[in-house]
Amino acid sequence: MLSRRQTLSLIGASAAAAALTGPGARLAAAADPTTIRIGWQKFGVLALAKQQGVLEKRFADRGISIAWSEFTSGPPLLEALGAGALDFGPTGDVPPLFAQAAGGNLLYVGTYRPPAAFHGILVKKDSKIQSLEDLKGVKLAYKRGSSAHNFAFKALAKAGLQPSDIQEVDLPPPDALAAFKNGSIDAWVIWDPYFAIGEADAEARLLTTSEGIVEAWGYFLGNGEFTAAHPEVVSEILDELAKVGAAAQANLDDTTKALAAITGVPEAITKVTLTRAGADLGSVGPVPEAAVAYQQALADDFFAFGVLPKKLTISDIVWHPKAS
Repeated sequence: MLSRRQTLSLIGASAAAAALTGPGARLAAAADPTTIRIGWQKFGVLALAKQQGVLEKRFADRGISIAWSEFTSGPPLLEALGAGALDFGPTGDVPPLFAQAAGGNLLYVGTYRPPAAFHGILVKKDSKIQSLEDLKGVKLAYKRGSSAHNFAFKALAKAGLQPSDIQEVDLPPPDALAAFKNGSIDAWVIWDPYFAIGEADAEARLLTTSEGIVEAWGYFLGNGEFTAAHPEVVSEILDELAKVGAAAQANLDDTTKALAAITGVPEAITKVTLTRAGADLGSVGPVPEAAVAYQQALADDFFAFGVLPKKLTISDIVWHPKAS
């Protein structure tokens, strides 16, 4: 995984190329890249594709290699991608907003649909928190700028609360898990597979899932310069991921074993993540207007809350591949 120092050095090195590349930009066609740099997290279709080596096989005869960098959440992955340190990677709904606001050079190039209950809010078994309304005044942990950030805000809104009504604790999943176990936070907003791991703890209690509270959208993003120079490569990556996803969804028993081997999460817990309502690994596809509208509404909400420093126009960074 790239360190923050390495990422920042790459930001400086690529400053001249950091302007956003809109869908109408025109760059001269470039030769195939020698390496495709992909950021990944330990879940979903991209993790399976890495394990199976399908992208390496797809591009081998053209002399293109794949370089993988692992991340625990979307914000640092998109920081690297927007800086030109990565070419492609997956994320939830909120990280692209912060990356766009920061001027990162990136484009929405594809979508996937995580389960409706991909996120959960966990409290201790003996916690006095019995409802969303009881979150008022508590220490609520989530990774700021992640999809859990959005779920936290929408769950609070469902209870008639504002973000200012809670004590925000910004922690990445591994640190939040430790804080949850030692009792230094009151509630934890998290996504799978961390959600399923925490939910299986005998000392934890599920307050609510994200089902019925947020829409389930996930995104694949490409570095703007890379995507403009190699659109056919990006299309091929998405095509391969769609095939992996469809095959994985058709055989969940084998997929459970494969993901458990990748993550180290027990098969029983992995199976929970794959069988939540709405789960469909085969949902990889282009960016539909519904996803753009969803992201725009989310960006407007976060700007209104004062979380984003400026208004965003999501369609400015949506890639529309040419018909083959």
